[in-house]
Amino acid sequence: MIALQEYAVLPNSTIPNSMSMEFNWLTFNGKAGPASTPLVIRQGERVRVRLINMGMDHHPIHLHGFTFWETGREGARQRESAWTRGNTTLVGVAQARDFEFVVDRLGDWMLHCHLPHHMMNQMSSNVGPMTRRDGMPAGLDMERGMGMLRQGSATSEENGPSLGRGMGVGSTFEQRMSNSPIKAESTMQHQDMPDMQHQGMQMGKPEVSKDANSVPGFPQDAFMEGPMMSMDQMVDKPENFGLRPGWSGFMAGMMTFVRVLPQEKYDQIMDLRKKQEGYKPMKMDMPGMEHKHE
Repeated sequence: MIALQEYAVLPNSTIPNSMSMEFNWLTFNGKAGPASTPLVIRQGERVRVRLINMGMDHHPIHLHGFTFWETGREGARQRESAWTRGNTTLVGVAQARDFEFVVDRLGDWMLHCHLPHHMMNQMSSNVGPMTRRDGMPAGLDMERGMGMLRQGSATSEENGPSLGRGMGVGSTFEQRMSNSPIKAESTMQHQDMPDMQHQGMQMGKPEVSKDANSVPGFPQDAFMEGPMMSMDQMVDKPENFGLRPGWSGFMAGMMTFVRVLPQEKYDQIMDLRKKQEGYKPMKMDMPGMEHKHE
C-alpha cells in the first residue's frame, strides 16, 4: 500500500504549515524520493499495489516498463469486466486505486506521479539576476533576493509568490533578467571542476550545452532535465542495494522504483533487511504463511 501525501514546508522551517493549501513537498508513504522505499519483487510474481490519496491534489500515478489492470477502487474490488488496462491511473482526492500486473521483466522501473511539479520537491524559480551577476541588484537586500522573509506572514499575498509558490508568472521580489551570458570565469570553473561532496551529497559536473545562453530563461530551463545532487549514502537501505551509483540524483518528490529482481538478488535484499538492527519477524515471514506484495 502506498499513501500519497503532500505538505507545505516553508523556508527555515522543518514543520509543515497545516494552514497552507499550496504544497511543495509531496511524498509516498511519508517519504520523498530518493528517501522513498522501492518495491522489491521477485521476477515472475503477480503484484497488487494499492494507492490511497490522502492529500488535496489529484495524482496520475505512472509505472514504467509494464502495463497493468486497474482492479479495485475505494469501494471494493471491481468485477473483471470493469477492469481497465494502462500504465497510468488517476488517483483523485480521497480515492483509492488497486492495480495488478505480472512482473516478468527484470529491471528498476520508475513508479511516480506524472505531474512534473510533483517530482520536484522544493523546486522554485531562480532568483533573477543573482544567478548571473556579482553582488546584489539595486533595491533588494540579500534576504529578499533569496526569498527569505523580512516581515509579514509566509502565506500572505505579498510574501507567498516570493517563495516560489505563486500562480503568477513572476515573484514580487524577483526581477526580470536579460538573456546575458554566463560569466566566463564561472564557466571555466565548471569545466575544470571535479565532483563535489557536501555532507553526504555529491554533485557531478554540470552538463551545459555550448549554446545554452541562447535558451530563453536560462539557467532556469536548462537544469530541469539533468540530475540533482546525488545522496546515495544518505538514503542507504537494504531495498536500494545494487542500484547503480548516482541513482538518487534523478529522484525527487513522488518517485520510487519497482525493482524486479532474480531470486538470488531478491534473497540478498531480504537477508539484509533481517540483519538490520531491531528487525522483528512479521507474520508473513513465518513458515506456512503466504508472502504477498502490496
